[in-house]
Amino acid sequence: MSREPGDNPRDMAHLAARLAADKKAIDPVLLEVGKVSVVADYFLIATGNSAAQVHTICDHLLDNMKEAGFSLLRIEGYREGWWVVLDYSALIIHLFQPEAREFYDLERLWSKAPVYRMQETRS
Repeated sequence: MSREPGDNPRDMAHLAARLAADKKAIDPVLLEVGKVSVVADYFLIATGNSAAQVHTICDHLLDNMKEAGFSLLRIEGYREGWWVVLDYSALIIHLFQPEAREFYDLERLWSKAPVYRMQETRS
């Protein structure tokens, strides 16, 4: 079954957060940016300790999101593994190495958006 990119964004975002946690992503955070912008409904921000871990988290997300019927529109930064962006239209996933996450500080840039920590996404 194929879903439209914006189909059920809340469920898609929570699934992605759980998938990132499956591969030991550090501090996965969901920002409900749709409350403050039209860029997307949600951002998932998570960290891997190295390019290899970022790739592992990314690969797990790609495989399982596809299996769940969510269509990837675009991927950026995979080769370097410093900051990978997966665009699912309503959900944009940002996977960082620690230094990149600290430098770009998306949580601060989008501080007006409601925040959900991983333990809050388990439902």
